[in-house]
Amino acid sequence: MTNFLVKHYRITWALLLALLLPALACNLPSYSGGSAGITSNELRQTLDAQYIAATQGTPAATITPQPTGAYQFIGLHTATPVASVQETPLPTQNLTPEAFTVYPAQPGDTLEALAPRFAVRPNEILSPQPIPAQGFIPPGQLLQIPNVLGKTASSSALLPDSEVIDSPSAAGFDLQGFINQAGGYVSTYSERVDGETLTGAQIVQRVASQNSINPRLLLSLLEHEAGWVYGQPKQPDRVRYPLGWHISGRQGLYQELSITATQLSKGYYGWRQGILLELQHPKGAKQRIHPGLNAGSVALQHSVALLNEPAAWESALYGPDNLIQTHQRMFGDPWQRASQVEPLSPAGLAQPILELPFLAGERWSFTGGPHASWNSGSPRGALDFAPVTGEPPCAVSRAWVTAPAPGVVVRSSDGVLALDLDGDGNEQTGWVLVFLHLAEAGRLAVGTVVEQDAPLGHPSCEGGRATGTHVHLARKYNGEWLSADWPVPFVMGGWQATAGAKIYSGELVKGEQVVSANPGGPRTSIITR
Repeated sequence: MTNFLVKHYRITWALLLALLLPALACNLPSYSGGSAGITSNELRQTLDAQYIAATQGTPAATITPQPTGAYQFIGLHTATPVASVQETPLPTQNLTPEAFTVYPAQPGDTLEALAPRFAVRPNEILSPQPIPAQGFIPPGQLLQIPNVLGKTASSSALLPDSEVIDSPSAAGFDLQGFINQAGGYVSTYSERVDGETLTGAQIVQRVASQNSINPRLLLSLLEHEAGWVYGQPKQPDRVRYPLGWHISGRQGLYQELSITATQLSKGYYGWRQGILLELQHPKGAKQRIHPGLNAGSVALQHSVALLNEPAAWESALYGPDNLIQTHQRMFGDPWQRASQVEPLSPAGLAQPILELPFLAGERWSFTGGPHASWNSGSPRGALDFAPVTGEPPCAVSRAWVTAPAPGVVVRSSDGVLALDLDGDGNEQTGWVLVFLHLAEAGRLAVGTVVEQDAPLGHPSCEGGRATGTHVHLARKYNGEWLSADWPVPFVMGGWQATAGAKIYSGELVKGEQVVSANPGGPRTSIITR
């Protein structure tokens, strides 16, 4: 555990207690008659009292109050006060662990995701303060969690979240200039992608932008695995398969980077949502992921595990001359950069007011409920709408997709338009709306400033895979794709998205009005502003 804290936060145990407790004082119960800081023993007693109070009425045989020395601390985060929305429910399960973990919530944590990570039920997670039922838990809020997990994979953090996501940390990074200065194989590489010839730098940028994965990480993976950035391919097979995926029919830099980005996303968002709990190795070996890790570290652990057996995986990430050391040699200290931009998902995050993406009076069909924002690794954050115009399937519609809010166009190519709502011109910062399947003809150019309801482009089948004319719309905040229903609901024109049991299913709800997603466009899917 000490190794985890040292490698993750660069501090000693003494500094942990010196910094953690004052930083969290505003989140602990007030004490009258003095301003002295709460001690670690008092903190443990507070958590003991919360645990005992919450379990009152439970038969004594099922309760095991813990001694004050029976806790372990995982992680350290700065507290951010936020209004709570739920009182902690009573435990209903027989709780007899040998110890409890005292876990400071990390940015992006939710109760629903933490419970499976720690292999407990949500109502077994306790805190001196109420825990939000669905929203983000305030970073740094202390949680008491039964310590029931056995052996896990390494607890040592690898990279901060902002170094994995195409986040504010990557804003202003000169990808082309870096590749040219390095002078390796990728600087002279080119490849045909979707009918056009792209340079190595253009391929890395396209994959980074499409998937919202940090281009620095893609370059460090490319250098560590293949030697492409500063030199020549390490082995002959690293020309066709630079990152080692070796999937038939998917050779070349673009395909290999796209697979890598997808797996990084699966690790990142799977951990965020509490649905990825184990590492899977090529021959079937599995390792439980340590519950105190951040999403960025899990993303790397997951993607590297798919290509390596446990011993090789350990060496690649934690051994001599590992991937993280390569990344630091290339780009400097990632934790220092992270300190300037994190948390990516602050507690209390609220979506700006948005309107539906078409004009008042027009009839559109809600053809797709929450589904992947971009690829199979991203969360169910996208909604689909099709104009009701009677035009042939996959025709470029005469209807216009319009801006749900004012902003500036920061990306416009390959059927995609990204609208930056904070107006700083960076897709990596703040709120961004991403539209897919907008036809090239009529689509606005990069740099165009728009007001709400301004026409952006025509829905079509261009870009990605589509079986009928429509627009696909998703949201990002600080580079992170957001789920459509929680913890920050997707609301447009007062209509709130809810996810169904299956992808593409779901509803838009506004008061007592309900519109159900259906690709066939029946009456129940029609929505009008």
